Amino acid sequence: MVKAKKIIPFSFAIENLFSRDPIIKAMFGCHSIYINDKIVLSLRDKDDEDSGVWICTSKEFHASLKTEFPSMRSIQIFGPGTSGWQVIPKDADDFESSVNRLCDLILKNDPRIGKVPKTKKKKNN
Repeated sequence: MVKAKKIIPFSFAIENLFSRDPIIKAMFGCHSIYINDKIVLSLRDKDDEDSGVWICTSKEFHASLKTEFPSMRSIQIFGPGTSGWQVIPKDADDFESSVNRLCDLILKNDPRIGKVPKTKKKKNN
């Protein structure tokens, strides 16, 4: 039996970043976008409150990003409190324009967006 490939949601974000040769990796029910060695976004459509475009950022940048993206909020499935990851919900009135603006910032190497993931240590058997 051949497993069907999942359609990547909100693929216009990938198209916006095409000039930077994005790498897409499926993980945790999302499709994460990497530019060079940085994870910048995750695309998620599960028909829940956290569906949308997830922004890889740090808490120190939330306030400044919130001024540019009023619909941005913390991801709820991570539990109470604030995480580094934020989301522009797919049901936000400004969803597409916000994601397009977000991609513009990524193309300009905005330091508020993206992180280099920690390398995993290999297990010794």
